[in-house]
Amino acid sequence: GGGREAAPLAGRPAPHAAAAPGRRAALLRVLPRRRLAPRGYRTPFPWPASRDVAWFANVPHKELTVEKAVQNWIHVDGDKFRFPGGGTMFPHGAGAYIDDIGRLIPLHDGSIRTALDTGCGVASWGAYLLSRNILAMSFAPRDSHEAQVQFALERGVPAMIGVLASNRLTYPARAFDMAHCSRCLIPWQLYDGLYLIEVDRILRPGGYWILSGPPINWKKHWKGWQRTREDLNAEQRAIESVAKSLCWKKIKEVGDIAIWQKPTNHIHCKASRRIIKSPPFCSNKNPDAAWYEKMEACITPLPEVSDIKEVAGGELKKWPQRLTAMPPRIASGSIEGVTAEMFNEDTRLWKKRVGHYKSVISQFGQKDRYRNLLDMNARFGGFAAALAGDPMWVMNMVPTIGNSTTLGVIYERGLIGNYQDWCEGMSTYPRTYDLIHADSVFSLYKDRCEMDTILLEMDRILRPEGTVIIRDDVDLLVKIKSVADGMRWNSQIVDHEDGPLVREKLLLVVKTYWTLGDEKQ
Repeated sequence: GGGREAAPLAGRPAPHAAAAPGRRAALLRVLPRRRLAPRGYRTPFPWPASRDVAWFANVPHKELTVEKAVQNWIHVDGDKFRFPGGGTMFPHGAGAYIDDIGRLIPLHDGSIRTALDTGCGVASWGAYLLSRNILAMSFAPRDSHEAQVQFALERGVPAMIGVLASNRLTYPARAFDMAHCSRCLIPWQLYDGLYLIEVDRILRPGGYWILSGPPINWKKHWKGWQRTREDLNAEQRAIESVAKSLCWKKIKEVGDIAIWQKPTNHIHCKASRRIIKSPPFCSNKNPDAAWYEKMEACITPLPEVSDIKEVAGGELKKWPQRLTAMPPRIASGSIEGVTAEMFNEDTRLWKKRVGHYKSVISQFGQKDRYRNLLDMNARFGGFAAALAGDPMWVMNMVPTIGNSTTLGVIYERGLIGNYQDWCEGMSTYPRTYDLIHADSVFSLYKDRCEMDTILLEMDRILRPEGTVIIRDDVDLLVKIKSVADGMRWNSQIVDHEDGPLVREKLLLVVKTYWTLGDEKQ
């Protein structure tokens, strides 16, 4: 297991190069029954109500509530779950805990926009950061609680299934403005500090790492944690030692919270390697490579600078200016074949296209219709950027084939995303996205895997009554439509925003509302 773990794809057929027409028809008749929503499934509460309440039938997992009730994470209330915003390390609620962090680092001036929550519970930290214009990517493994990430997405909060094991996390280098662990049970001090070295790779220059829970403030909590003082003291000293070896500076430890800061460049750090030999700097390894890429116990070097005050890789504008400002990776020419003009044109194009989407999909203009959006081929994040003013968020997926270096640009804009191979399952639960946007995805994967494979995965991820926008060549769309109709999707082909003479068109889809208790079966 590495930085990604695909949810099991119930009922997904093995790709067949050429299934016989009769067999294919039979397959398509049977497929819808395999992805039915649970009995009693209902459309989730609209944001912001969804932050605090969800339908029990949508995520029927009582185990988490029993184990977490003591920690004030989640309660069952009749046919609903309620999320009080508590957690083991925030007894006064996630909002108060974030306020405590905000007294130590600048959470309110737009300089911190992207965050990573490792081992996120039900993602209350991420949920309460959203009102502060901070977008957190939360991840948790498929653990004994089973559905922590599913709860997060049901609440309308960005999350993915993920685990720190042997592979890199599926994010580019220098992606996040801050990373956070509150009792996340990750052994930061073990394996030569390998997991902290990986956090260092994905933190931007000057980024923050926040740790609360064991071993921080062990002198006060050691008895309650049922561990010895010696054990906790040794763990804290080991973590401090790893952080120091990465040239991080510990800037604050107040109460239950400790915060370190990554240097803004590596001038001093490289000089220090003459004394601190371990970990060394990585050589000849692509810092952004993260798809089935093994972690290594070496520091990912920051881009070179000429002055100690310079920010490696270029300084980012504060949010919201950074959304439309020229991303430093493009300005510096570090992304092959991409110019500043191409980026500006892409931003203009997606504003126009999203305007067109809203004119042909009436629900798109409604404030509470969609919350969780997935862009399957995000490129520079133009689709997400055009929607930044709406009460929704976009998970920007960058396919591992083609130019995947653009994921770093997406993070520089203050958006979030992930690498993905669409011939494989995505690390999420069924029914977790309200709208899926697929621009040229089927053209991209035409010779790589079966169209059905990708459509089935889209169907698994999509909520009942969810919407799909597929933008592609008309010949491909006709083929996709024939499969989609067999999957009980309601679909129609509409013209490109520039009119009927353009070969590229849109296939608009609504997934029908079937549940296990549906009599119509």
